[in-house]
Amino acid sequence: MQVRDAGSKPEGKGSVKSRGEALRDYVFRRVLLMVPTFLGITFITFMLCQFVPGGQIDQLRMSLAGAGAAGEVAVGGDARVQLDLPEEQLAQLREYYGFDQPLPVAYLSWLWDTIRLDLGQSFRYNEPVIRVIAERLPISIYYGLITALFTYGICIPLGILKAIRHRTSVDHVTSVLIFIGYAVPGFALGAVLSNLFAVQFEIFPLGGFRSPGAEELPLAAQAVDIVWHSILPLIAYLVGSFAVATMLMKNSLIENMSADYVRTALAKGLSWRRAVFVHALRNSLIPMATSVGSLLGIFLTGSFLIERVFNIQGVGLLAFEAIQARDFPVVMGFLVISSVLLMVGNLVSDLAVAFVDPRVRFE
Repeated sequence: MQVRDAGSKPEGKGSVKSRGEALRDYVFRRVLLMVPTFLGITFITFMLCQFVPGGQIDQLRMSLAGAGAAGEVAVGGDARVQLDLPEEQLAQLREYYGFDQPLPVAYLSWLWDTIRLDLGQSFRYNEPVIRVIAERLPISIYYGLITALFTYGICIPLGILKAIRHRTSVDHVTSVLIFIGYAVPGFALGAVLSNLFAVQFEIFPLGGFRSPGAEELPLAAQAVDIVWHSILPLIAYLVGSFAVATMLMKNSLIENMSADYVRTALAKGLSWRRAVFVHALRNSLIPMATSVGSLLGIFLTGSFLIERVFNIQGVGLLAFEAIQARDFPVVMGFLVISSVLLMVGNLVSDLAVAFVDPRVRFE
């Protein structure tokens, strides 16, 4: 993808068709590039999971060792308890979990299952990984979508206001507020809000996504209950993202407002409002378009620290707990989904920039 110079000659009559073909070829090349990227990410992670200690077999041996140590204390100092599994059982367990195969063979077997949308069985939950992730995915999508809507719906107008009212009291006050919010970690603010408004004042629920027994309430009451549970977590989610997006929008608009093409438009008699909100604003949205693709990742990952503070059973917390428990099928399943979303998000960002910036050509 290239940016065309402003002084270059326009394309001929077939510009629409040629641009469509160039777009198709560009997307095709990017999709082809995703394949080796995906293979590299998953192979490295798969290799690390194979060699990281503390897997399912190690945890089973440690649990038996703990039970054996407890038995020794109960029987007496002269007791002798078998603290490990026989070698035959260890071999059977390695075969059961697929640890007996060479690394390339094991990876190819996992990759073939993944292509068939079989992400394996969770060690911790003893359920298919797809089902485990699917149960928590709607919660992460809900918080990710609301966070994205509020972030762009507030930061873009606020950035425009700050650019227009640059170096006024409105600009100074809003800058102080958003940078204070940026300096406070979201999970720390969430803990403070939870302690104040949920524990002491008992205004909001302490945590969770909905109240116990909310499924039996009418649909409108269920929606109100979910919104009531979402207020504090959303404040914690949004507080850190406001400063970056707002200042990016403000600085980009200020730069375009002082550009030559805006001064030329004003000199030709174009109204200031039209020059800013039609010409300068569209070019100012280009930096914001580069972050559109990252929204796909927000829908999945969220913040596991905020989810832990508010006891939100999202996918981010699931992945963190899977790493702690060495639940490697869930870790790999999360990696597959997140890496695909990341690569697709980068492609969406490039397409969004091309849509906003007419100078971009897919060459």
